[in-house]
Amino acid sequence: MTAAARSAVLRHFRWERGHADVWRIFVDAEGLRSVVDGLADPWRDSGVTHVVGIESRGFLLGGACSVALGVGFVAIRKDHGLLPGSKVTARSDVDYRGYRPVLRMQRAVDAADRVLLVDDWAERGSQARAAAQLVGACGAVFLGTSIIVDQLDAGVRASLGRVTSIVTADELGDSPGD
Repeated sequence: MTAAARSAVLRHFRWERGHADVWRIFVDAEGLRSVVDGLADPWRDSGVTHVVGIESRGFLLGGACSVALGVGFVAIRKDHGLLPGSKVTARSDVDYRGYRPVLRMQRAVDAADRVLLVDDWAERGSQARAAAQLVGACGAVFLGTSIIVDQLDAGVRASLGRVTSIVTADELGDSPGD
């Protein structure tokens, strides 16, 4: 990852009433550009044909990274958002909030495609693993995950293919009140 991306994350990230606020990173255009480059750069020579992003921050980051990489973007929606056409679904394992959301993706990739997941944070990796299942259900190859904040344990990380990140959760410090 680039030093500029790391600096942008550390400069703009905030804890707000116990919640991680990564949205502030996107307010600064140069910071956002640095973060997008930091997410995309490690994957430039990996043969990525499509980026997938999970609703909602994954839409913003994944879409921007797909443009940076010159490849298509495929949205992964949670269970209640509109998503017309033929699709695949997967229920994630329990996420950091204790939920098991159903994720859905249009059948927009196939066996010729090599797919990268881009997202803001991976704590348990449950949604990332469900995204990998969706990609596999379409016959495409899931290459791995590029995230802003990595909080994965080693066992989960190994199940996600290649994982690149800009910072680790430990670098962000504890949430006030922890």
